[in-house]
Amino acid sequence: MQVTTPLYINPLHSFHFHNTNKVTKMAHFVLRLLLISVAIFTIVESRSRARMYLELQCRSALYPDLCVETLLPYVRKIGLPISPQLLTQVSLASCLSKAQFTKIYLNMVAKKLNETTNNENNQAVQECLHQINDGVNQITQSFKELQQIGKDGDENFMWHVSNVQTWVSAALTDATTCIDGMLGGGMGRRERAMIKARFLNVKQLASNSLAMFSRFTTRYRASRGIKNPRSVVM
Repeated sequence: MQVTTPLYINPLHSFHFHNTNKVTKMAHFVLRLLLISVAIFTIVESRSRARMYLELQCRSALYPDLCVETLLPYVRKIGLPISPQLLTQVSLASCLSKAQFTKIYLNMVAKKLNETTNNENNQAVQECLHQINDGVNQITQSFKELQQIGKDGDENFMWHVSNVQTWVSAALTDATTCIDGMLGGGMGRRERAMIKARFLNVKQLASNSLAMFSRFTTRYRASRGIKNPRSVVM
């Protein structure tokens, strides 16, 4: 009869195996934690750089905080570096978007007021509607004109600059006119406040766009050596 020798397991070996396994798992956990920390730090650092970059670019704007918050999502998405011309395009596009939403809102208010007999309120809203229609067209023209800079030669540079400045300034004036017109009248306080707030936002974005545009054109002229621009006849 054959006697089977029982399998002997060294308890020290078992302890060493389990202990090594725990250390390995702990090492993997620490490594994952480290990688996550590095990723978070990289994201935070990138966002911090984007904000610092925009704070520098927006320092000449009348509403620098609004300028930074408006452009920050786009800069984070596009990434640095970003050209001053593209930054101005984003600023104008944001202004145009707000103007278009304001136009939609004002059309709703005008439609509602048409169902009432308050001619004074309706007249004020119609005037603002006229202003925002002009503003949308002017900002749209400015955006298209900005895209042409650098495509048809430097001899047309100041012509494009003059057009953009004129149209954006006109849109800013239109927004101001509506805000001033909303100060009086018998319109409900809530409706008046909503209209003023929307037009004020358009006005501020237009002002910031002008500041960004001025910064872009200054750098463009310096890089191209455009020192004595020709007179522009409007």
